[in-house]
Amino acid sequence: MRPDPEDLYRRMARARFCEEALSALWERGLISGEMHLGAGEEAVAAGVTAHLEEGDAMALDHRSTPPLVARGVDLVALFLEMLGHEEGLCAGKGGHMHLFSRDLLSASSGIVGSSAPLGCGFALAAQYLNPGKVAVAFFGEGAVNQGMLLEALNLAVAWKLPLVFVCKDNRWAITTRSREVTGGRLARRARSFGMPATRVDGTRVEKVWEAAGRAVERARAGHGPSFILASCPRLQGHFLGDPLLRVFREPLRQTLEIGPPLLRSLFSRPLTALASRVPRLGTIGKTIALLGVERYVLERDPLQRSAALLTEEARRRLEEEARREVAEAVERALETAGRREENA
Repeated sequence: MRPDPEDLYRRMARARFCEEALSALWERGLISGEMHLGAGEEAVAAGVTAHLEEGDAMALDHRSTPPLVARGVDLVALFLEMLGHEEGLCAGKGGHMHLFSRDLLSASSGIVGSSAPLGCGFALAAQYLNPGKVAVAFFGEGAVNQGMLLEALNLAVAWKLPLVFVCKDNRWAITTRSREVTGGRLARRARSFGMPATRVDGTRVEKVWEAAGRAVERARAGHGPSFILASCPRLQGHFLGDPLLRVFREPLRQTLEIGPPLLRSLFSRPLTALASRVPRLGTIGKTIALLGVERYVLERDPLQRSAALLTEEARRRLEEEARREVAEAVERALETAGRREENA
C-alpha cells in the first residue's frame, strides 16, 4: 500500500489553515490566554492519523489541534471552544490545551508528559474491550524526561499494549535546548524498554506515514508498542507572541524594549558579579540567534516540502478547498458566538 499524497496534503492544509485562523482570532483578542499552536507539526499529525480508524484513540499534548483537525474534528465546535462558547467542543471550558472529543476518542492535557500514561489507559481499554483497535500518544521531546512518561513506556511493553508513542522533536524545551538537559539518545532510550524505535524526518509526511504504518500494524496485530521520534520545527515559537521570535519580526521595537532592562541587569550591583553576568547575556543572544536561524533561515516547513509530492494544480485545489472550509467554520463560529462584527 502506498500513501495518498492528496489525502495527506489535505489533512496538513486543513491543520495549517486552522492554526492561522486561531492565530488571527488570538491577535484580535477574541481568544484569551496563551496559545501553543502546532504549526510545523502537520506532517507528523497527518502521517499518523492517516492510519487511524473509528475506535482508535489519541492522547494529545498541549499542541493538540493538528492531530484533531487531521483526524476530522468538527471545526466549528473547535473554534467555538477557543472562543469560550458553551457550544464548543468542551462546552467552552477546555480552551486550547484541554480539548476532548468523545467521537474521536481523543483527549489532551497541558501537563507535560501526561499523554503517555493516558495513551496507556486508552490502549489497555482497547486490549480488553475492543481488540484490534490502537491508541497513539503524542508528546514533545522535552516530555521524555518526565517520570510518568518513562513509567508509561515500561508499562506499555510489560503489558504488550497496542500503543504508538509519537515524540515530536523540535529540539527546544520552551527556551532551553533539549540536548542540554537530556542524557543519551531518545530512540535508544525507547529501545532499552524492549520496543522498536524509529527516527524519522517529521517534515516529510511520506516518511512519517511509512513509519506510522509499521507501528500501527504491529499494534493492531497484538505485538505491542512502538516509538516514533519525528524531528519537526516549532514555527511559532513556544507560544504565539514568543518574545524571542519577536526580535526578528520587530527588531527595532524589541531592541528598544528589551535592550535597556538587559543592560541595567548587567551593570546592577554588585559589580563584582559582572564577570558571571556577561556569559549569561551571551547565552540569551545565542538562544535568540539559534531560534532565528531555525525559523527564518532553514525554512523546514512541512507544508512546502509535502507540496512537492503534488502537481501544482492539485496543490492549489486542495489549498483552496481547505481555506474555504476553515473560513466558513470561523464565520459560523463567530456568528454563533455573536462576534461576527469583530472579525471584520
